[in-house]
Amino acid sequence: MWKNVYNEKLESIEEAILSLPKTVTVVVGLAASEAQGFLSNVHKYKDHFDSLRVLTCLDMKEYPFFENKEYEGKMVNHSWFFSPPTRKARENGLKTVDYIPNNLHMAGTDKLVAEKNEGRTLVFWGTVSPMHEDNGFFSLGISNVYEMEVFEQADRVILEVNDQMPFLHGETGIHINQADAVVENSWEVPTLPAVEPTETEETIAQYIADLVEDGSTIQIGIGGIPNAVAKLLDNKKDLGVHTEMFTESMIDLFECGAINNTKKTLWRGKSVCAFALGSKRMYKWLNDNPGVWFMKGHYVNDPYVIAQNDNMISINTAISVDLQGQVVSEAIGARQFSGTGGQLDTHRGAIKSKNGKGIIALRSTAKNGKISTITVAHPKGATISVPRHDVDYVVTEFGVAHLRGKSLSERVKLLISIAHPNYREQLKREAKEIGYIL
Repeated sequence: MWKNVYNEKLESIEEAILSLPKTVTVVVGLAASEAQGFLSNVHKYKDHFDSLRVLTCLDMKEYPFFENKEYEGKMVNHSWFFSPPTRKARENGLKTVDYIPNNLHMAGTDKLVAEKNEGRTLVFWGTVSPMHEDNGFFSLGISNVYEMEVFEQADRVILEVNDQMPFLHGETGIHINQADAVVENSWEVPTLPAVEPTETEETIAQYIADLVEDGSTIQIGIGGIPNAVAKLLDNKKDLGVHTEMFTESMIDLFECGAINNTKKTLWRGKSVCAFALGSKRMYKWLNDNPGVWFMKGHYVNDPYVIAQNDNMISINTAISVDLQGQVVSEAIGARQFSGTGGQLDTHRGAIKSKNGKGIIALRSTAKNGKISTITVAHPKGATISVPRHDVDYVVTEFGVAHLRGKSLSERVKLLISIAHPNYREQLKREAKEIGYIL
């Protein structure tokens, strides 16, 4: 029965694109769930559109519609989180890419309200796993950060069925009756190579691991420092997972017995996440795994939800921290480098948790030691990702600074103590010049 409904709604990618209104906003999935069939082909139909706005997040590939100046004025990519492809287009001076400031748990509401207020038609072009013929349900791809919310608000729903996309449990089900059209496009789900930590990152990780107690619920980001932390948690007991991003290291911790989710306050027995990005091994492990629950990012990243997990530990990385404790994680000066993502969400949730900890980690220097990442003041135009009144722990390879509740002069002294020794006297001198310390 459901296969017949499916066949009635099946269209080619060209037919589906040409069915879109001339002025339209199309939202695709995040990262490895981005609809490659749509994104790779939409530029071919430039003349069909008066104004096409595509909303993406953490683009994994370069696509012609935002790489080429000829599409300016007709096509634009608004992104919730810059990645190398979108960053490159922006730095090349193209008007086809722009950044959307956001807290990630609000991405599926704030921007869509703005689009609706402009009177634009909203289309969800979502990537899904193949339909279960016995019940007619698809599973969203490996991201539910904003996708289900967009699906629920969209004026039109087009599903891009990828036979290589894992089937995931949680708030991921979409029924064939809820789709206006279906297209088929088989593509390999993008992977993200594991980053081996440096010696410096391993030192930072040891400080962080010492802050994680048995029975904690963890949120770990991605990169050298988080990977190093995960390796040092294999001797912990009864850890749980409530995280924006499910990472490769969590599988290792599950398989060695460190993660079992038995002591979680919220969703006991389940690893809760909003999206995943990693290796083919990870995608195979996640496929039809009822122990991992992909829930709406609006819920997973809500600080008030996160705070319901006792002993919540949020571990994120930063580009720089000033002596007041203001954290910059997404920009280098005025240059948008990545995005706020869920960093502030998870940090705030952790510090509101009973016995929780919000941890910001960074190397003490950048550019081969030429720049101190602990600084008196951030460069002009820099974006603050975690305000000073939220910051909790800051960790470098030289130690831990617990800033929560500390006065300004106390913060200055603590942060200087974990700065690279080559910059401590300079920082102290500059702090005195502007009156941070006397």
